[in-house]
Amino acid sequence: MDTTSVMFTGVGGQGTLLASRVIGRVLLDAGFDVKLSEVHGLSQRGGSVVTYVKYGEKVCSPVIDKGEADYIVAFEQMEAARWLDYLKIGGKMLVNTQKLPPMPVITGAAEYNADIIGKIAASGVDVKSLNALELAEQAGSARAVNVVMIGALSNLLGFGGEMWKAALRECSPAKALEINRKAFKSGKEA
Repeated sequence: MDTTSVMFTGVGGQGTLLASRVIGRVLLDAGFDVKLSEVHGLSQRGGSVVTYVKYGEKVCSPVIDKGEADYIVAFEQMEAARWLDYLKIGGKMLVNTQKLPPMPVITGAAEYNADIIGKIAASGVDVKSLNALELAEQAGSARAVNVVMIGALSNLLGFGGEMWKAALRECSPAKALEINRKAFKSGKEA
């Protein structure tokens, strides 16, 4: 049985968990068997965070191995490079252009890789980038980067617009709902 795999990658505080919950809700409403898994890492210290979403007629495990992800949604450029090996041949990658330097870069022990998105594209990967931070700020909060990225992903996955609205309403904190609606729309239009 075919399943589809989506990975969300980012650093602690970028909202990968909310993103996986929103898409999970949409997929359940669309009638799929859905499994989610979270890998926190050092999420509260700005470390790498990954969430897996698998869906299909029957899903046995949420874990995505190297070369299995149909989609990778990276909320930060270096995280896109870190998890690239997990993308299957013919898979698609969405990358936020934002750079959040890790501690070795901050301390000067390492340099932030130059032109990560260009290098990913040059390797033959179908990669689309957008400045999700700018769009999130225009929607009302820099914290809505994750929802901008979900909006962009919705173009690739399809499913009815009402399902996305319902999932945002169900999964968003009440105080962030209006900003998240705007952020989703911005990502979808980008």
